[in-house]
Amino acid sequence: MEPVKGRVYLPPIAMKRKWALPLFSFSLLVVFFLTSLNMGLLGSVPAINSVLSLFLDRTSGERRPSPNFVEAKLSAPPPVSSPPVPRLAYLVSGSKGDLDRLWRTLHALYHPRNLYVVHLDLESPAAERNELAVRLANHTLFAKVGNIHMIQKANMVTYRGPTMVSNTLHACAILLKKTKEWDWFINLSASDYPLVTQDDLLFSFSKLPRNLNFVEHTSRLGWKEGKRAKPLMVDPGLYLMNKSDVFFVSPKRQLPTAFKLFTGGGNPLKRRVGVDGPDEGVRGVLHLGLGQPPRILLMYYTNFVSSPEGYFQTVICNSPEFNGTVVNYDLHYISWDVPPRQHPHTLSVNDTRKMIQSNAPFARKFRRTTRCSTRSTRSSSAGEDGVTPGGWCAGKPRCSLVGDETRLRPGPGSRRLQRLMDRVVQSPAFEANQCR
Repeated sequence: MEPVKGRVYLPPIAMKRKWALPLFSFSLLVVFFLTSLNMGLLGSVPAINSVLSLFLDRTSGERRPSPNFVEAKLSAPPPVSSPPVPRLAYLVSGSKGDLDRLWRTLHALYHPRNLYVVHLDLESPAAERNELAVRLANHTLFAKVGNIHMIQKANMVTYRGPTMVSNTLHACAILLKKTKEWDWFINLSASDYPLVTQDDLLFSFSKLPRNLNFVEHTSRLGWKEGKRAKPLMVDPGLYLMNKSDVFFVSPKRQLPTAFKLFTGGGNPLKRRVGVDGPDEGVRGVLHLGLGQPPRILLMYYTNFVSSPEGYFQTVICNSPEFNGTVVNYDLHYISWDVPPRQHPHTLSVNDTRKMIQSNAPFARKFRRTTRCSTRSTRSSSAGEDGVTPGGWCAGKPRCSLVGDETRLRPGPGSRRLQRLMDRVVQSPAFEANQCR
């Protein structure tokens, strides 16, 4: 038969060959089964099913998903962990006459891995602020590393007023603008002084979860209910260039019902929350992300006496997301009267034993003329330009160069800090004292 143009005809032999291979395979399989059953090679239904499934997979061309084995999950690469050595961000602030005291504290706190914001408020003379800027620029190590930032446009800060809170938020915004690669924010004044070295502190904190917040707090207001929460106060530092004390207006207000008030120390140590943008970053430091509660509480605490003693505590303890991360301790040794007055006792060398026995990393407050040299900070063996030596020090003279900033040489202070963390973090007191 002649082929018709435009059509394709397969010879009969090709049509037969199309079915030859599947027919031969099936026949071979049947023979195999019958022989195996007679000889006892396949004595169970699961074995037959396994062979059938293998045959069907090969002939159909379909690929079945591979089973999930526990070993495969265990061999998966571990998640990326935080750096073993944390990075701390400090605010060190002072007022009129605090230049030398701030400079002293900054040297004792210095470590090239950390970040620092320093601030002399608007009450301090312009000559003092200019002198601080000159000292920072001329300090060989500080200028070379570049991790100290001065607030050039000074803020007016009124003691007991909300301008103290706004200055803290300003410092947080500066730090977040510089970099988000830091773990904890520590707010200190020029009257504070460390009782341990930064190597001690970084070594101890490297063992802690990075989501902890050290905030001394309580909901039992006591005498503060009538003296702090109910009076209405106005801070002139919000609108005047000259410093003056807060003043009170009437009538008094009732306690809020939309949120619960907490109070505590004015220098909590807060962790950073990684969010983008300066405004969101500040709210991240306040632990509530993008919500409205921090803004509402900031407006409420604008008229609150000594707002730094309540704002941060109230924000974090009213956040279900973060109130389980609070350590009820602010890492300071402070000697108060009973009941406490507006200012704590002024510390001296005579208080050294009590300070060391407290296991706290910081103490307050010291006079401007007090020589703050303790065994803990090794001030007697200060490095180049008066900084406290550490594992990072290199060069000659000592500490004139930065070696490995992650190399730590912890001393006796790290052992005291470990005892402190065992008491406030690694104990039932951690959860028992949270936001109560």
